[in-house]
Amino acid sequence: MNLKCLVVDDEPLAREVILSHISKIDGLELVAECDNALKAFELLKKEAVDLIFLDIQMPKLTGIEFLKVLNPSARIIFTTAYREYALESYELNVADYLLKPISFQRFLKAVNKVLNNHEVEVAELIEQQDALRSDDPHIFLKADRKMVKVYLKDILYIESLKDYVRIKLPGKEVISLQKISFLEEKLPEDCFVRIHRSFIVPLKRIEAFSNSAVEVNGVELPIGRNYKDAVLELLNSSKSILG
Repeated sequence: MNLKCLVVDDEPLAREVILSHISKIDGLELVAECDNALKAFELLKKEAVDLIFLDIQMPKLTGIEFLKVLNPSARIIFTTAYREYALESYELNVADYLLKPISFQRFLKAVNKVLNNHEVEVAELIEQQDALRSDDPHIFLKADRKMVKVYLKDILYIESLKDYVRIKLPGKEVISLQKISFLEEKLPEDCFVRIHRSFIVPLKRIEAFSNSAVEVNGVELPIGRNYKDAVLELLNSSKSILG
Protein backbone atom coordinates (compact mmCIF):
# COMPACT_ATOMS: atom_id res chain seq x y z
CA MET A 1 0.00 0.00 0.00
CA ASN A 2 1.49 3.33 -1.10
CA LEU A 3 1.85 6.25 1.30
CA LYS A 4 -0.16 9.24 0.08
CA CYS A 5 2.03 12.37 0.19
CA LEU A 6 1.41 16.10 0.42
CA VAL A 7 4.12 18.70 -0.24
CA VAL A 8 3.71 22.08 1.45
CA ASP A 9 6.31 24.74 0.57
CA ASP A 10 6.10 28.33 -0.67
CA GLU A 11 9.21 27.96 -2.85
CA PRO A 12 8.46 26.52 -6.34
CA LEU A 13 12.00 25.21 -6.82
CA ALA A 14 11.96 23.49 -3.43
CA ARG A 15 8.67 21.79 -4.32
CA GLU A 16 10.12 20.64 -7.64
CA VAL A 17 13.05 18.98 -5.89
CA ILE A 18 10.79 17.12 -3.45
CA LEU A 19 8.36 16.10 -6.19
CA SER A 20 11.28 14.75 -8.21
CA HIS A 21 12.52 12.75 -5.21
CA ILE A 22 9.03 11.34 -4.56
CA SER A 23 8.69 10.18 -8.17
CA LYS A 24 11.79 7.99 -7.81
CA ILE A 25 10.58 6.01 -4.77
CA ASP A 26 8.26 3.03 -4.92
CA GLY A 27 5.75 3.21 -2.10
CA LEU A 28 5.10 6.96 -2.33
CA GLU A 29 2.13 8.52 -4.11
CA LEU A 30 1.83 12.30 -4.55
CA VAL A 31 -1.65 13.55 -3.69
CA ALA A 32 -1.09 17.31 -3.99
CA GLU A 33 1.29 20.23 -3.52
CA CYS A 34 0.45 23.50 -1.77
CA ASP A 35 2.33 26.78 -1.64
CA ASN A 36 1.11 27.69 1.84
CA ALA A 37 -0.17 26.01 4.98
CA LEU A 38 -3.69 27.43 4.76
CA LYS A 39 -4.27 25.68 1.43
CA ALA A 40 -2.94 22.48 2.95
CA PHE A 41 -5.31 22.91 5.87
CA GLU A 42 -8.30 23.10 3.49
CA LEU A 43 -7.07 20.18 1.40
CA LEU A 44 -6.72 17.91 4.42
CA LYS A 45 -10.41 18.41 5.21
CA LYS A 46 -11.22 16.56 1.98
CA GLU A 47 -8.23 14.32 1.30
CA ALA A 48 -6.62 11.57 3.38
CA VAL A 49 -2.83 11.89 3.54
CA ASP A 50 -0.22 9.60 5.16
CA LEU A 51 2.93 11.74 4.88
CA ILE A 52 3.44 15.52 4.69
CA PHE A 53 6.67 17.19 3.56
CA LEU A 54 6.31 20.50 5.37
CA ASP A 55 8.36 23.68 5.06
CA ILE A 56 8.70 25.76 8.25
CA GLN A 57 9.20 29.37 7.10
CA MET A 58 6.07 30.23 5.09
CA PRO A 59 3.84 33.31 4.88
CA LYS A 60 0.48 33.45 6.69
CA LEU A 61 1.15 30.34 8.78
CA THR A 62 4.48 28.66 9.54
CA GLY A 63 4.89 24.93 9.36
CA ILE A 64 5.24 24.68 13.14
CA GLU A 65 2.09 26.77 13.71
CA PHE A 66 0.27 24.63 11.15
CA LEU A 67 1.31 21.47 12.96
CA LYS A 68 0.28 22.77 16.38
CA VAL A 69 -3.13 23.89 15.12
CA LEU A 70 -3.95 20.89 12.95
CA ASN A 71 -2.16 18.06 14.83
CA PRO A 72 -2.63 15.76 11.81
CA SER A 73 -2.52 11.96 11.99
CA ALA A 74 -0.14 11.96 9.01
CA ARG A 75 3.61 11.56 9.51
CA ILE A 76 5.54 14.82 9.14
CA ILE A 77 8.95 15.39 7.58
CA PHE A 78 10.10 19.00 7.94
CA THR A 79 11.94 20.51 4.95
CA THR A 80 13.69 23.76 5.80
CA ALA A 81 16.81 25.88 5.33
CA TYR A 82 16.96 26.73 9.04
CA ARG A 83 18.75 24.53 11.59
CA GLU A 84 17.45 26.41 14.63
CA TYR A 85 14.04 24.74 14.51
CA ALA A 86 15.40 21.21 14.87
CA LEU A 87 14.85 20.87 18.64
CA GLU A 88 11.30 22.21 18.54
CA SER A 89 10.46 19.95 15.59
CA TYR A 90 11.45 16.80 17.50
CA GLU A 91 9.36 17.92 20.44
CA LEU A 92 6.45 17.87 17.97
CA ASN A 93 7.26 14.22 17.22
CA VAL A 94 8.02 14.67 13.52
CA ALA A 95 9.49 11.75 11.59
CA ASP A 96 12.56 13.64 10.36
CA TYR A 97 14.08 17.07 9.73
CA LEU A 98 15.64 17.72 6.30
CA LEU A 99 17.87 20.71 5.63
CA LYS A 100 17.78 22.33 2.20
CA PRO A 101 19.22 21.71 -0.30
CA ILE A 102 17.90 18.18 0.16
CA SER A 103 19.93 15.45 -1.50
CA PHE A 104 18.13 12.36 -2.76
CA GLN A 105 20.24 10.14 -0.49
CA ARG A 106 19.18 12.05 2.65
CA PHE A 107 15.58 12.21 1.41
CA LEU A 108 15.55 8.44 0.84
CA LYS A 109 16.87 7.79 4.35
CA ALA A 110 14.06 9.85 5.89
CA VAL A 111 11.40 8.20 3.74
CA ASN A 112 12.67 4.69 4.47
CA LYS A 113 12.30 5.39 8.16
CA VAL A 114 8.64 6.26 7.63
CA LEU A 115 8.04 3.35 5.24
CA ASN A 116 9.56 0.83 7.65
CA ASN A 117 7.48 2.12 10.55
CA HIS A 118 4.39 2.02 8.35
CA GLU A 119 5.05 -1.60 7.35
CA VAL A 120 5.46 -2.61 10.98
CA GLU A 121 2.21 -0.87 11.93
CA VAL A 122 0.34 -2.53 9.05
CA ALA A 123 1.81 -5.94 9.92
CA GLU A 124 0.81 -5.56 13.56
CA LEU A 125 -2.71 -4.55 12.54
CA ILE A 126 -2.99 -7.54 10.20
CA GLU A 127 -1.67 -9.79 12.94
CA GLN A 128 -4.21 -8.47 15.43
CA GLN A 129 -7.11 -8.82 12.97
CA ASP A 130 -6.01 -12.26 11.85
CA ALA A 131 -5.65 -13.44 15.43
CA LEU A 132 -9.36 -12.81 15.87
CA ARG A 133 -10.07 -15.22 13.01
CA SER A 134 -7.51 -17.92 13.77
CA ASP A 135 -6.64 -20.07 16.75
CA ASP A 136 -3.16 -20.87 15.41
CA PRO A 137 -0.42 -18.56 16.78
CA HIS A 138 1.67 -16.89 14.09
CA ILE A 139 3.97 -13.98 13.28
CA PHE A 140 4.41 -11.79 10.22
CA LEU A 141 7.88 -11.28 8.75
CA LYS A 142 9.00 -9.10 5.85
CA ALA A 143 10.38 -11.19 2.99
CA ASP A 144 10.59 -10.45 -0.74
CA ARG A 145 9.00 -7.01 -0.25
CA LYS A 146 5.88 -8.39 1.41
CA MET A 147 4.73 -9.45 4.87
CA VAL A 148 4.65 -13.24 5.14
CA LYS A 149 2.62 -15.11 7.74
CA VAL A 150 4.57 -17.84 9.54
CA TYR A 151 2.66 -20.24 11.78
CA LEU A 152 4.63 -21.09 14.92
CA LYS A 153 3.58 -24.74 14.69
CA ASP A 154 5.33 -25.03 11.30
CA ILE A 155 8.75 -23.71 12.38
CA LEU A 156 11.49 -26.35 12.35
CA TYR A 157 14.23 -23.98 13.50
CA ILE A 158 15.43 -20.40 13.13
CA GLU A 159 18.96 -19.56 12.02
CA SER A 160 20.74 -16.21 12.28
CA LEU A 161 22.52 -14.93 9.16
CA LYS A 162 24.07 -11.75 10.61
CA ASP A 163 21.39 -9.12 9.95
CA TYR A 164 18.96 -11.70 8.53
CA VAL A 165 17.18 -14.76 9.85
CA ARG A 166 16.31 -17.97 8.04
CA ILE A 167 13.10 -19.64 9.23
CA LYS A 168 13.13 -23.29 8.19
CA LEU A 169 9.68 -24.69 7.48
CA PRO A 170 8.59 -28.05 6.04
CA GLY A 171 9.55 -27.94 2.34
CA LYS A 172 10.56 -24.26 2.29
CA GLU A 173 12.25 -21.42 4.12
CA VAL A 174 11.62 -17.71 4.76
CA ILE A 175 14.54 -15.26 4.89
CA SER A 176 13.85 -11.92 6.55
CA LEU A 177 15.89 -8.81 7.36
CA GLN A 178 15.59 -9.23 11.11
CA LYS A 179 17.77 -9.86 14.15
CA ILE A 180 17.37 -13.25 15.82
CA SER A 181 17.13 -11.48 19.19
CA PHE A 182 13.97 -9.71 17.98
CA LEU A 183 12.31 -13.04 17.19
CA GLU A 184 13.47 -14.52 20.47
CA GLU A 185 11.52 -11.81 22.30
CA LYS A 186 8.36 -12.41 20.24
CA LEU A 187 8.31 -16.22 20.53
CA PRO A 188 6.71 -17.92 23.55
CA GLU A 189 9.40 -19.04 26.03
CA ASP A 190 7.61 -22.28 26.90
CA CYS A 191 7.64 -23.41 23.24
CA PHE A 192 10.99 -22.22 21.87
CA VAL A 193 14.54 -22.34 23.19
CA ARG A 194 17.67 -20.45 22.12
CA ILE A 195 20.38 -23.11 21.89
CA HIS A 196 23.10 -21.04 20.25
CA ARG A 197 23.78 -17.43 19.26
CA SER A 198 22.70 -18.52 15.75
CA PHE A 199 19.82 -20.94 16.46
CA ILE A 200 16.38 -21.05 18.05
CA VAL A 201 14.41 -24.31 17.99
CA PRO A 202 10.87 -25.32 19.00
CA LEU A 203 10.98 -27.77 21.90
CA LYS A 204 8.46 -30.08 20.25
CA ARG A 205 10.69 -30.40 17.15
CA ILE A 206 13.71 -31.74 19.03
CA GLU A 207 14.07 -35.41 18.07
CA ALA A 208 17.30 -36.12 19.97
CA PHE A 209 20.03 -34.31 21.86
CA SER A 210 23.51 -34.75 23.27
CA ASN A 211 25.79 -32.54 25.36
CA SER A 212 26.80 -30.60 22.26
CA ALA A 213 23.90 -30.66 19.78
CA VAL A 214 20.20 -31.20 19.18
CA GLU A 215 18.62 -32.95 16.23
CA VAL A 216 15.68 -31.34 14.43
CA ASN A 217 14.08 -32.89 11.36
CA GLY A 218 17.22 -34.92 10.77
CA VAL A 219 19.49 -31.86 11.02
CA GLU A 220 22.07 -31.58 13.81
CA LEU A 221 22.29 -28.11 15.34
CA PRO A 222 25.04 -27.10 17.79
CA ILE A 223 24.43 -26.08 21.38
CA GLY A 224 26.46 -22.95 22.12
CA ARG A 225 28.86 -22.90 25.07
CA ASN A 226 27.08 -19.95 26.69
CA TYR A 227 23.69 -21.67 26.34
CA LYS A 228 24.75 -25.22 27.24
CA ASP A 229 23.87 -25.36 30.94
CA ALA A 230 20.41 -23.81 30.54
CA VAL A 231 19.57 -25.87 27.44
CA LEU A 232 20.64 -29.20 28.91
CA GLU A 233 18.83 -28.50 32.17
CA LEU A 234 15.65 -27.74 30.23
CA LEU A 235 15.95 -30.77 27.95
CA ASN A 236 16.84 -33.18 30.75
CA SER A 237 13.81 -32.01 32.70
CA SER A 238 11.67 -32.54 29.60
CA LYS A 239 12.78 -36.10 28.78
CA SER A 240 9.44 -37.63 29.53
CA ILE A 241 7.69 -35.13 27.25
CA LEU A 242 10.21 -35.34 24.42
CA GLY A 243 10.45 -39.09 24.60
